[in-house]
Amino acid sequence: MADPMSSDYFSCPLCVGLLRDPVAIPCGHSFCMDCISGYWNEADYTGIYICPQCKITFTQRPVLRPNTMLTKVAEKIKKTGANLNLNLTPPGNTFAGPADVPCDYCSGKKLKAVKSCLNCLASYCEKHLKPHYESATFKRHKLVDELGNLDRKICPQHQKSLELFCRTDQMCICAICTVSEHKGHDIVSAEAERSEKQKLLGVAQAEIRQKCQDRVKELEELRTAVDSLKNSAQRAMAESEKMFEDMIRSIERMRSEVTKLIGINEKAAFNQAEGLVERLEQEIDELKKKETGLKQLYSTEDHIHFLQNFNYLCTPTDDGFIPRVSVNPDFSFGAARKAVAEIKDRLEELGREELVKISKSVNEVPVYTTEKRERSSRVKEVMTVDSPPPPEPKTRSEFLKYFCQLRLDPSTAYKELHLSDSSRKVIRTRDLQPYTDTPERFDSFAQVLCREALSVETVGGEYCPTQGVRILEFESQNEGSGDKSWTCEVELWDCAGDFKFESCWPALMKDSNGVVIVFNPDMPRHLTEVETWYSMFISSQGLQDSQCLLMAHHKPGSGVDNGRPNLASHLNRLPLSHSNLEEDPEGVRQGFRRYLENIVQTLSESREREEMSIIT
Repeated sequence: MADPMSSDYFSCPLCVGLLRDPVAIPCGHSFCMDCISGYWNEADYTGIYICPQCKITFTQRPVLRPNTMLTKVAEKIKKTGANLNLNLTPPGNTFAGPADVPCDYCSGKKLKAVKSCLNCLASYCEKHLKPHYESATFKRHKLVDELGNLDRKICPQHQKSLELFCRTDQMCICAICTVSEHKGHDIVSAEAERSEKQKLLGVAQAEIRQKCQDRVKELEELRTAVDSLKNSAQRAMAESEKMFEDMIRSIERMRSEVTKLIGINEKAAFNQAEGLVERLEQEIDELKKKETGLKQLYSTEDHIHFLQNFNYLCTPTDDGFIPRVSVNPDFSFGAARKAVAEIKDRLEELGREELVKISKSVNEVPVYTTEKRERSSRVKEVMTVDSPPPPEPKTRSEFLKYFCQLRLDPSTAYKELHLSDSSRKVIRTRDLQPYTDTPERFDSFAQVLCREALSVETVGGEYCPTQGVRILEFESQNEGSGDKSWTCEVELWDCAGDFKFESCWPALMKDSNGVVIVFNPDMPRHLTEVETWYSMFISSQGLQDSQCLLMAHHKPGSGVDNGRPNLASHLNRLPLSHSNLEEDPEGVRQGFRRYLENIVQTLSESREREEMSIIT
């Protein structure tokens, strides 16, 4: 009987640690919430969920229910610090760590696997590996060093072991795939394909080794150049700082000289004016005294006194000793101020001109050079600090140079979409896939999101146009009856409405079968731009009105106004669809589906007319 305080009761079989937020699955085993969720997330693309302990298989992802009792016990253990010997290792064995492959047959804490069986698609520790060595039943099983994610060696479509390789599609397949999706393809065994491709490994290794040596040499050269550049920059900054300090001192000396000169002239003029003011004040006092004596003499009744003082008081004063003062209204130091202002303007102008020269001399010196590593030719490209951006792509082949692999997110996939090739390929099936219900999953549109984010379309509710162009490819089908049923491959080129990407538009317009113009009817500028797009993308290509769709896109919360926007009269005959992804996503899908039906019908009628013209 097991010890009730043994580690098997309170440890997670996946992380081999004390249970954190323990949850129970239908078979009765308990795990950490994060551990079992992460374990099953890796199996989402297969739709098969296995208990890591008893290996019971669930076709639907079980709902994880908290184990209340274990939660309380685990919390109590954490508080009391009870020792459960969770880290004890049996003699001669090692428990699997986070980076190790665990034994699939160990219960409780998993031991580290030492071998994986490609027939059983399981990994074993030394104890559970013994039957493969001792029993004749397992003699033909192929053992290899321990491998993780063995479920990826199962065909997600047929749940069979991947044993063959399709050279046509360059992917591993099972035996059933040879008579279904890959029927008629060039198919060989995985071992044969491995032997063929292994021959290329030596060449690839030599190339990689040479590339590594080249990169190390380039790295050393670049580091030397960077050090030299750093030393040169520091030396230039130090010398420039010294010269600027010298210029500042020179300007300070000039400022001191000008200030001293103005002060000397101010003092001389002040002293001269002070002397003249003193003499004028004395003369004014004497004149006032004489005026007083004349006034008294005029009013005296003593004739003798009047005659005796008349000659003295009436003798004119001598003005020759004091010069006449005429104040110059234009006198100021404005000329000096103007001269200083001219010096300032000339210095600033000279500084701007020399700064431009310095900038050019720095920017035009190549910081480094790069080489495009091509098999056929090696084209050198000089990159400077202000080098212009590369030219815009104009053809499909040029656009595809920027192609990158994206991984699809199974938690968002529509239930009729089947993901394969490590979530890089998607096909639509009639059967519902065993996906779990998640808030992120599409339930109305046959769509799936990527794990990698490419761009952000809205910032603060404002529309940000696509940068250049992006290409979306998908399949659309009409489930009609008879001739009305069709399936078509749609290649949608999403173009920015920015004229700086105008060089991309000829490639978009070439051989196009239709045009969708998306605009905001609440913005008057968009209403006028619609006519520009119609002229450039529709009229110039000779497309029919049925091959065009005006999509009046409304912001979230603004509602959907089904009225006709105030467009030019010749645009009123074009099909119009109102869209609001937040409030009416189904309306957007139906509007685009009707538009595709119009294009298919227009192209079909055009082909019929061509055939009839050839017959007649």
